[in-house]
Amino acid sequence: MSETALLVIDVQNVYALPESPLCVPKFEESLGRINKLIEACAAKGKPVIYVRHAHRADGRDAGRMFDFAGTAEPVSFVEGSFAAEYVPGLKILPDGLHMVKRRYSCFEGTELEAILRSLGVNRVAICGYMTNFCCETTARVAHDKDYFVDFIADATGTPDLGPELTQEKIIEVTSATLNSGFTKVFSTFLWVSELC
Repeated sequence: MSETALLVIDVQNVYALPESPLCVPKFEESLGRINKLIEACAAKGKPVIYVRHAHRADGRDAGRMFDFAGTAEPVSFVEGSFAAEYVPGLKILPDGLHMVKRRYSCFEGTELEAILRSLGVNRVAICGYMTNFCCETTARVAHDKDYFVDFIADATGTPDLGPELTQEKIIEVTSATLNSGFTKVFSTFLWVSELC
């Protein structure tokens, strides 16, 4: 049986604030599913790793994050800001592991792989925000590093990108792509049922 770790990615206030341009529709619903995954892992003694995205206010550590097209944008996810903190409703386990990333992938420039190896993990389960950025990028990188990857689609979320590209459509398309060669895609209910 494989050892699985749950990656709880970027469950931060910036995605829950109604005034935020990154506000995720039905945020409380996806957060509830994320908490169910955390509780299931806690009950089975599976490691839970919480990851937050954060940058220095001056953007020295941001690289191309905020000028990917060549035009600089304001730095967001600023360290110490309310927007970059965990949402108050997130279940934090006393023995959960915590790390900060500065890129979309949870592996880039972090100690994640060393932690996973030290725990004997060969499968990661992914939940959090945003479906098509940090969650998808981490899933693809994990696959390339030869981990098995479970993508818990309904425990991810992302802002709508317009009337045609709603959160539901983005999750559907991202899941279909990942399921065709990178990950196994699950609902929260199915993943918890299989885990337990």
